[in-house]
Amino acid sequence: MEEILGQGVDAVVNFAAESHVDRSILDSSEFVRTNVQGTLNLLECSRRRRVSRFVQISTDEVYGSLGPAGSFCESSPLAPNSPYAASKAAADLLVRSYHRTYGLPAIVTRCSNNYGPFQFPEKLIPLFITNALADLSLPIYGDGLYVRDWIHVRDHCSAIDRVLHDGRPGEIYNIGARHEMPNIEIARLILRTLGKGEGLMKHVEDRPGHDRRYAIDPSKLERELGWSPKVPFEDGLAETIRWYQESPSWVEHVRSGEYVTYFDRMYRQRQRTLGEL
Repeated sequence: MEEILGQGVDAVVNFAAESHVDRSILDSSEFVRTNVQGTLNLLECSRRRRVSRFVQISTDEVYGSLGPAGSFCESSPLAPNSPYAASKAAADLLVRSYHRTYGLPAIVTRCSNNYGPFQFPEKLIPLFITNALADLSLPIYGDGLYVRDWIHVRDHCSAIDRVLHDGRPGEIYNIGARHEMPNIEIARLILRTLGKGEGLMKHVEDRPGHDRRYAIDPSKLERELGWSPKVPFEDGLAETIRWYQESPSWVEHVRSGEYVTYFDRMYRQRQRTLGEL
């Protein structure tokens, strides 16, 4: 990294992360190495090379879980409940410290749940889509009423671009599309779109420490930088489903090998626990 930054870099946008909660529960060490130590390495190189802008891509999960009402704003306290969320919160605080201590022109963005083409099928929406296409069960954690706030990846990227060019160093910007939906309703919508029956939904043993609800208030980003989401959820989901339908070779490739072992470990064993295989 030192060599690359030494060649002249205008900005660093840190997307790199281990990002799946379930994997962090199985083994948190990789999450600390990548998300905490990796961010520290980037910060140190950026400080020494006097990079003119550093954008840390973070997550709403650092705020913890919400009750039935309200939404996270930039001043909400950090209360991470999974090893993944804790590693991202630690990285965010390191970024803050490098801005305050060394004057590094750094910004943190915290986004709600993304969806769209090319997303790895351990994530909820592509997991449900690819399983439904193969007539495999859609694993529903617990009662399925866990609520997430969804944003299309194009809208997320447009927000990051706006922050990169116009955001104020030292600030945090929340990114969201104000579209909340329970996981079980996501499953139903995908099955309905694909003409599949709800019998494919299988409730499995719940995830430890599962956050009940996330919701992001993006008012600061909208007010200060003039950004707003453009992709309605229903349109974006239909487009995403079509992409997976039209990309069978990609799906087959990423769902082979280690992924099969991971899926069996995460979901089939949980079904056995509930006696639903």
